[in-house]
Amino acid sequence: MYLSNRTTPLLDRIDSPADLRELSDNELKQLAAELRFETVDTVSQTGGHLGASLGVIELTVALHAVFETPHDRLIWDVSHQAYPHKILTGRRSGMRTLRQGGGLSGFTRRVESPYDPFGAAHSSTSISAALGMAAGAQLRGQSRRCIAVIGDGAMTAGMAYEAMNNAGAMELPLVVVLNDNDMSIAPNVGAMSNYLARLISSRSYRSLRQVAKEVARRFPKPFEIAALRAEEYARGLVTGGTLFEEMGFYYVGPIDGHNLDHLLPILRNVRDTDGRGPVLIHAVTQKGKGYEPAEVSGDKYHGVSKFDLDTGVQAKSKPGAPSYTSVFAKSLIAEAERDPTVCAITAAMPSGTGVDAFGARFPDRAFDVGIAEQHAVTFAAGLACEGMKPFAAIYSTFLQRGYDQVVHDVAIQSLPVRFAIDRAGYVGADGATHCGAFDIAYLGCLPNFVLMAAADEADLVHMVATAVGIDGGPSALRYARGEGVGVPLPERGEALEIGRGRIMREGSRAAILSYGARLHDALAAAERLETEGISTTVADARFAKPLDEDLVRQLAENHELLLTVEEGSVGGFGAFVLQFLAGQGLLDGGLKVRSLVMPDIFIDHDKPEAQVAQAGLDTDAIFRTVFAAFGPTPVAAVG
Repeated sequence: MYLSNRTTPLLDRIDSPADLRELSDNELKQLAAELRFETVDTVSQTGGHLGASLGVIELTVALHAVFETPHDRLIWDVSHQAYPHKILTGRRSGMRTLRQGGGLSGFTRRVESPYDPFGAAHSSTSISAALGMAAGAQLRGQSRRCIAVIGDGAMTAGMAYEAMNNAGAMELPLVVVLNDNDMSIAPNVGAMSNYLARLISSRSYRSLRQVAKEVARRFPKPFEIAALRAEEYARGLVTGGTLFEEMGFYYVGPIDGHNLDHLLPILRNVRDTDGRGPVLIHAVTQKGKGYEPAEVSGDKYHGVSKFDLDTGVQAKSKPGAPSYTSVFAKSLIAEAERDPTVCAITAAMPSGTGVDAFGARFPDRAFDVGIAEQHAVTFAAGLACEGMKPFAAIYSTFLQRGYDQVVHDVAIQSLPVRFAIDRAGYVGADGATHCGAFDIAYLGCLPNFVLMAAADEADLVHMVATAVGIDGGPSALRYARGEGVGVPLPERGEALEIGRGRIMREGSRAAILSYGARLHDALAAAERLETEGISTTVADARFAKPLDEDLVRQLAENHELLLTVEEGSVGGFGAFVLQFLAGQGLLDGGLKVRSLVMPDIFIDHDKPEAQVAQAGLDTDAIFRTVFAAFGPTPVAAVG
C-alpha cells in the first residue's frame, strides 16, 4: 500500500545527480524505491503521465549515477517519462506545480533546467538530437557522451530509423537506450541474456572483438567480410539485435531495465569504452512498474487525473457535455453503419481520437499505424485511391509531422482523404507542444482543400456527415479539445452546403465573423455590446475554404465594423477574409476591419480558459476589440 507516512531519507539528501554518484549500489536501490514512491505521490496530487515515469525509475537512477550529467547529454524521447528525472535534477520542490500555470512543464524543456538539453513532447526526436549534439561536441573538441532514451512505441516512427542510419555511419560516442516496455522486440529476458549483455558490453570483449577485426583484415577481403558477419550474426541470434547491428550499432541486450545489478555494470562498461561508434542498449521495462493500480490498468495509468494514493481511484470530473472526441467517434460510427467504405486511421492515438470506439464496432476498418504520421497520411491516400472514404484522425499538432505527405500525396492528387483534426486550439496542461495553432494556415494555403471548423458539438455531427460526401478532393474538419458547449445533438448528421456560413444573431453596426470554437464567446460579447449601444451581428463561417463570399460581402456592406475571430495562428481564416475584401474593393469605403488570432508567441501550459484569455480570444477580448474600434466617443450617444 502507498501510505502517506512513507519516508524518503536518501532522496531527501539528493540535490543533484552528483549526489547519486556518492552512493553505493545498494543505496541506489533504496533510492529507486523512494523515487518510485515520490513519483506516485506527486502525480496523485497533480495528475499527469504516471505509467511511463514508473517504467523508467531504475533507468533514471542508473543513467544519472553512471554518466556525468549535465556534461554528458541525456535526452528523453517524448519526455512524458521524465518526472523522476526532474525530481533528481533539482526540481523536486516544484513538482507539485507540474503542468499548472507558472509551474513545471510536463515535458523536458531547455529553459527549465541545464539537465534538459533538448525539449521534447512529440516522439522519435531523441536519436537525431543526440547525434547532432555528439557531432557538435566533436567539432568543438569536447569530450562527452550523448544518451538518447527512446521507447519501443517511438521506434515506430521513420525519423528514429533515419537517425540510426546516419549514426551507424559515424564514429561518434552516441548511446541509445531502447526502453522496450511492451516486449515488442524480444521477450527473452533472464539471467543468461543479462549475463551475455554484460559480457559483450565489457571493454575486454570489445577489445578482443577489435583484435579479431584486425586479424581478419590480414586475410583476403571475402574472408574478412565473412568473419565479421559471422560474429555479428552469432551475437544477433543470442540477443536479437541483428537489425541494429545491420544499421551500424553495437547492440547490447535485452536486459532487465528494473534490475540495477544489471543496469549499472552494463552502463559503466559502455561509459568506459573508447566511445568509437554508436551503442544501443535494449532494456525491457514494465510501464506502471511498482504501483499496483497502474500495473493492472489497461493503459498502465499513461495519463491520469488526480487520484487517491492508496486505492488509485482517479478523481472524476463533474458530468457535463460530451467531449468533442466522443461526439466525433459516435458520428463516424453512425456514418460507417450506413456506408461500408468509411474507415478510420490514427497514428498511435486510438483513445485520444476516438478511433478505439470506431475500431470496437468496425475492427476491419480501423487502422492504428503507430507513431508514424507521414505513413498515416499516405496510407489514407492509398485507401482513397481504392474507393474507400478514409478519415485520418490526427491531432492538429501531430498532423504537422506529415505535412509533406498532405501536400504531395493528398492535395496535389486531389484525393478525398478526410482529416479529422482533434485538439484544434489551446489544449491546457500539455502546453505549446500540443497546441493546435497552425492547421488553418498550413492547410488553407493548399489548393483543392475544403476546410471546416465546428463551433459546437452539434455542428461537428453535421460536419462528419458533410465530409463523408466530399469525394472530389481532400477535406478537413477541426474541433476543440475537451467538452462541448452543451447544445442538443441531432439524431443524425445532415450534410451542410459546402462553403456556406450562417447568421446567428442580427445587428446593424458591428459584425463578428467567427470560425470555429470561439462562436459562443462572440455571442456573449454581442450581448454585452448591445448594452453599450453597439448593435452587433454574429455569424458562424463554418468554412474557411471555400469561403462564403456572399456572407462576407453582406457583412462588409451592411456594417461599420467587421471583426474575424479564430483560435488559430496568423495567416489563417482572418487572412483569407482580408484577401477577399481587398480583392473586391470592399475596404475602399471606410469599413473598419479587425482580426483576432492567436498571438505571435508560444503560450505555456495552463488551464485552457486561461490560455484563451491570455491570447485575447475570450468574451472580454472580443468585447474590448469591438468597443475600442468605435473610438472614445460614448457609444450610447452615437447614432
